[in-house]
Amino acid sequence: MTTKATQADERRIEGVLFDKDGTLFDFHGTWGVWAGGVLEHLSAGDAGRAAEMAQAIHYDLDARQFHDTSPAIAGTNREVADLLAGCLPGADVAGIETYLMTSSATAPLVPVLDLVDYIAGLRARGLRLGVMTNDAEFSARAHLATVGIAEAFDFIAGFDSGHGAKPDAAPLLAFATEQGLAPERVAMVGDSTHDLVAGRAAGMVTVAVLTGTASETELSPYADVVLPDIGYLPGWLDRQG
Repeated sequence: MTTKATQADERRIEGVLFDKDGTLFDFHGTWGVWAGGVLEHLSAGDAGRAAEMAQAIHYDLDARQFHDTSPAIAGTNREVADLLAGCLPGADVAGIETYLMTSSATAPLVPVLDLVDYIAGLRARGLRLGVMTNDAEFSARAHLATVGIAEAFDFIAGFDSGHGAKPDAAPLLAFATEQGLAPERVAMVGDSTHDLVAGRAAGMVTVAVLTGTASETELSPYADVVLPDIGYLPGWLDRQG
């Protein structure tokens, strides 16, 4: 006989794995201005070259904002570096990738809410917490440290941490394995289809948030639930039992 208590236990979430940009940090608020500075630097003041690079990564130079179609939204630094290097004859892709990593570590971060209190509240529930981003691990740790939450996470990984990158399930499963969690007891929280596709492939519960560039219509086919932002997650967890 299955009781209500048993049903609640079966769907209990024991770990939460967050994407970073667009999930913990507002995407446009954080990365729009930074990207404009990157293009200015790499173009060395050549307006035509800057426009070419902006087109390659689907970025609006005037609005200082990425288009929703930008490969930079869910891609890795290496993928973005490849695109930018294609506009710069003789450019060193590895050098551009390193520049993206080091410059992004000091980007003007815009958290979606007070992350210190928020993460503390999740830890008080006994949850295991992680961050998996397609950004570099160096940048991820720098960003989380800047807002005072790096030490609160049990797992922090980037595309270069040795587990792979989303939408592959491997980096998500690395979190579950390291923390001794069954994948179905982990919620993958993200703002892009890359996050959710990876979560589904890993057998995790998928939670979409709307603080990135994707719409609810785009995300809902891959999500078990769509929330306005991560601030709604605790209430959703309560309803899971």
